[in-house]
Amino acid sequence: MKITLFARLAGTFLLFACGLAPGYTLAAYPEKPIRVVVGFTPGGTTDTVARIVSQGMSERLGQPIVVENKPGANGGVATESVLRSASDGYTLFFTSVGHAVNPSLYPSAKYDPINDFTSIGQVLTAPNVLVIAGNSPFKDLKELIAYAKAHPGKLDVASSGYGSSVHLAAEVFMKEAGVELNHIPYKGTSVAIPDVMSGTVTMMFPNLPTMLPLIATGKLRALGVTTAKRSQVAPEIPTIAEAGLPGYDVGTWYGFVGPAKMDPEIVKRLNKELNAVLSDKATAAKLSDQGVDLVYGTPEAFGAMIQKETDRWSKVIKAANIKIE
Repeated sequence: MKITLFARLAGTFLLFACGLAPGYTLAAYPEKPIRVVVGFTPGGTTDTVARIVSQGMSERLGQPIVVENKPGANGGVATESVLRSASDGYTLFFTSVGHAVNPSLYPSAKYDPINDFTSIGQVLTAPNVLVIAGNSPFKDLKELIAYAKAHPGKLDVASSGYGSSVHLAAEVFMKEAGVELNHIPYKGTSVAIPDVMSGTVTMMFPNLPTMLPLIATGKLRALGVTTAKRSQVAPEIPTIAEAGLPGYDVGTWYGFVGPAKMDPEIVKRLNKELNAVLSDKATAAKLSDQGVDLVYGTPEAFGAMIQKETDRWSKVIKAANIKIE
């Protein structure tokens, strides 16, 4: 009789404990350091922003967050690493527009940006900027477009490499302006910009933040930012749409995703803490210094944006016949 009673009590306890286990696990998350994978080298805009945000989230979550750089293939090396990781919330991916671009750009990129990942939250958007040499004969965007239309193939546009946001911004510009430009890919923005400043290459669409000092000193002339709204850090620069190409809107974005099938409660917690970090005045000031605009939102909104970007860039890349083996 005693054995039977003990067995019943033990069974009841086990059922109760099993029912509590999931809730207990989530309440305890995180119990160890979190890894944030970045697909670019240390020191760039992507890495800098990832570290600023990760520091704030670490303080709120009560665990260290270790940023791990895995550069290569426009973020593709980092993507593959995250794809192979456990969906336990301890590996996150600080990603950008390349996440939506690569499946159309690289035949070897066999992943679905939505279904193979869990969207956590967007962090920010950042404009590129159309720049020309400070002593260029073109005084504004309308003059440049008019000349390009009258002289197809006579003007050059530099990029930081095939498939980069700098390259894709140029492809959209050519299509929407109805002009033909010679695309000259360089191995990075820092290599290309001297040729733009000297006038060897007519123009480029680099990220805005790193160009601000050169624009301020007159070494480069900014004809317009690529986003639909003016940048908060350089409001004096018009948008390309305002400057003469209505409807033009291309921007770089950043956000957090994780491996597929993460627990919804963990995703909810991470999104909550992310938005809290972005709302912090000190953190917001650090990020604004990078020339970016903060975004607050839900995992669902970020997922919808990634899907929209994936569809858009697939069409652009197909129309321009861009492929990287």
